[in-house]
Amino acid sequence: MSFSAVRAAFAVLAVLAFGGEVRAQARHGSPPGEFDFYVLALSWSPAFCEAQGDRMSRSIQCGGDRQFSFVVHGLWPQFTRGFPEYCQVPAPELDRRVVNGMLDIMPAPGLIRAQWNKHGTCAGARSPAAYFETVRQARAKIRIPTEYENVQAALTVTPDEVEDAFVRANPGLTREMISVQCDDRRLREVRVCIGRDMNFTACQEIDRRTCRRERLMVTPVRPGRI
Repeated sequence: MSFSAVRAAFAVLAVLAFGGEVRAQARHGSPPGEFDFYVLALSWSPAFCEAQGDRMSRSIQCGGDRQFSFVVHGLWPQFTRGFPEYCQVPAPELDRRVVNGMLDIMPAPGLIRAQWNKHGTCAGARSPAAYFETVRQARAKIRIPTEYENVQAALTVTPDEVEDAFVRANPGLTREMISVQCDDRRLREVRVCIGRDMNFTACQEIDRRTCRRERLMVTPVRPGRI
């Protein structure tokens, strides 16, 4: 077999292996309630709004005089390896009162519905309201470090500095229980692993996916606009 043929064969095997790994991560249609722990994803709202630009300028989250900092992206049931998703299709419809009751910490109705469809249906909650009450309990578990409560000017930080700030602010949280997410230059999200008992838990798979960039910008909270 020629060198080019060998190389092509290895390329095919690599694609198949990679594809298998990706498919193994998400387990579509798993039985509701079968998971090991939660990931609470906290999105840095100013970076999200900056990345979206004018498309989101009239939204609850990014428009007007709203000045959100960390908001809840979602509470995701996880396996030790991989995660369940879309465990009930079609998902039970969300009552408008449930959606409206979450807007203080998840300021986007579309996000709330999408998170319920993809992740909430996997939690095994007795109702959508019960799942979102768990979301609220998980959010209440986390104390946001004071340096990220009201950022008025851009900060330059390292991923380690973000993790350390959260560890200092939250007794019982360690670096093995948290992950920082970024884009090419900005802090985008902090993910915290929480057990089904609502205590922090180690999560190797989540932790090793933390941002590896040397420096990140923390986008300031946007000033109010009329």
